[in-house]
Amino acid sequence: METEKSQDEGDRRKNPGQSPPRMFKERLFHMLPDYAGPYSVGMMEIEVPVREPRTFSHIKRNHMHALRMDTVLFSIFYPCDASSYTSNKGKKPSKATWLPRPRALTSKGYAKFFSVPHLPVTAYIAATTMFTKLPAFRNAKLARRYADASPSSSSSARSQSTLAERNEKIPNFPVILFSHGLGGSRTCYSTICGELASNGFVVVALEHRDGSGARSYVNIPPSGKLASDLKVDDPNLKGYYKVDYIFPQENAQDTSPHNAGGVDTELRYAQIEMRMSEIEEAYHVLELLHNGQGVWIYENNLRKKGNVGSSSKGLEGVDWSDWEGRLLLGNVTAMGHSFGGSTAVEIVRESDRFSYIGQGILLDAWGQATPKPGDISHQSLHKPLLIINSEAFMHWPKNFKKLSDIAREAKDGGAFCWMLTIKGSTHLSQTDFAVLYPQWMSIFMKTMVNPRRAVYLTVNSSLEFLSRALPPESIIGNAWVNEGILETKLLTEDELPLGHRPNDKWTASRLRIPNELWLRTTHWVRRKYQASTVATDLKGKPLTGLANYAPGSEVWMHLSPTREEP
Repeated sequence: METEKSQDEGDRRKNPGQSPPRMFKERLFHMLPDYAGPYSVGMMEIEVPVREPRTFSHIKRNHMHALRMDTVLFSIFYPCDASSYTSNKGKKPSKATWLPRPRALTSKGYAKFFSVPHLPVTAYIAATTMFTKLPAFRNAKLARRYADASPSSSSSARSQSTLAERNEKIPNFPVILFSHGLGGSRTCYSTICGELASNGFVVVALEHRDGSGARSYVNIPPSGKLASDLKVDDPNLKGYYKVDYIFPQENAQDTSPHNAGGVDTELRYAQIEMRMSEIEEAYHVLELLHNGQGVWIYENNLRKKGNVGSSSKGLEGVDWSDWEGRLLLGNVTAMGHSFGGSTAVEIVRESDRFSYIGQGILLDAWGQATPKPGDISHQSLHKPLLIINSEAFMHWPKNFKKLSDIAREAKDGGAFCWMLTIKGSTHLSQTDFAVLYPQWMSIFMKTMVNPRRAVYLTVNSSLEFLSRALPPESIIGNAWVNEGILETKLLTEDELPLGHRPNDKWTASRLRIPNELWLRTTHWVRRKYQASTVATDLKGKPLTGLANYAPGSEVWMHLSPTREEP
């Protein structure tokens, strides 16, 4: 149908970059989709010692400091040149596993995080994602060209002559620092991170060791230099130690909207402080890359053959000279999901400490854990902000109000700000879990938006925002289609849609689907499946209705700049 076609074309990218070939064992279970931007995507994993090992707060577990920073671990997703693989037929591209190594032990960490017996969880996760690989070229060369451009799809009014001049130069790439949510890791947002990289961004996905992830492994540096109260000659250490999720002692479920004790601010604020320090360390490594000191990174990298959690490939084959002078480090974007969104708020506030941060993107941020101005930082927001909510979190009144206050804080500080909600989405819709396990998301969380479409709506609105927030020379690729998402008409407060609002028991965790049994039964009988780029309800029809589709109609806009603002 015509409206279906227009919605599909509204998301289609042009001339997508090359992706690594799929192996047979990858096709047996779950696969992540290829990235749709004009660049191929490279990926490398780095763990290096921090400059100053230290602990955060006095919080302890088993008589040891619970929050300690000895190394920093992150993955870099970046625009790459895949020709080094295709030109050498004997060289097969290497790809990183989606489930962090060691995969079985990581699965046990998730079981502990969900407080369920580890055997069934480990067996199921391992069985379904053991062979899932990231569709990115490990350690590939950094791209040395601008993306193919289409003036009709550009988000800015650059002339053909200007584009031609730029295409003769080697591009420098803008940077995004990505912070994960509770239970997350450096890879579980790979779909969004990779999509942004395929559109010309270097995305640094942190793996926080603050006790907010399900499980992470810290390799002990050869120097043995560690933060206090942990000795390298401890017989319990075998060259590494693990960090599991830290539950608040007095209120283990402080993330629940219904818990009487509220958020454990002592723990959460200490975690945010440690997260910010980890991000500072990651940025320092980027400076080394940019300044031609890649060999130091290679020599000090702890993710290498023989170390826990490492691939045998390590950083072998990286052309460090490619990275020299290639990063735009003066105007970096802070981006995060859930608790990572809370982290990003504080980073954007800390203008003196993070002078290189130019703007922030919050994905379904955990507003309740976000400090008020003055709790940690004594500065307020005055930098551009994009807030993208899930519909499930939109129906959490306290969280929605907190994010509205943050948006207005930025607006009152003189920055332009958007706050929107993706229709039919739930909290995990901006993670890889939604893409890998769409049926479970639909059944248990009542997610209604197509998971890939939710990712594209997130990425496209982020690209639209960045095309306005960043200087024109920082926008590398313009082959993405500007859907005009940020031009969506504002809702008034009394127009807030409540049709899918769940009862209080399920606030923030799922949606309510009227006549769900009937809809699911008829959908199963008809077996009508839509294309992956169309947001559908359980009847297989676009959420907004075929007759009413228009650009931006898949979101609700709660706040946007006035016409007089930038």
